[in-house]
Amino acid sequence: MHPSTLPEPIAAYFAAEHNPEALARCFTPQAVMKDDGHTYTGVEAITAFMAEASAKYSATTVPFALEREDGLQIVRAKVTGNFPGSPINLFYRFRLERGLISLLEVTA
Repeated sequence: MHPSTLPEPIAAYFAAEHNPEALARCFTPQAVMKDDGHTYTGVEAITAFMAEASAKYSATTVPFALEREDGLQIVRAKVTGNFPGSPINLFYRFRLERGLISLLEVTA
């Protein structure tokens, strides 16, 4: 899947996976992210979690499918890194508001 086929905020999110400053520009101020059984609210909490995960797992994410369902953009992506079970395919469920990500849920 070519990144240009993804909506702009989602393409920017995946392009910035190892750059917390660029990630911060992808989200609304009160965005919510749910990942690995935890919920992170607000840009600071989300980018802190992402920076920690990036340093710990050195993961690389490659989107390969996009669907739309109930107002969500659902991206399937292959994630490879330094974690048990790598590589793994994950679902990224995005809700977009005014060109930014307001909700992101990551599940297996």
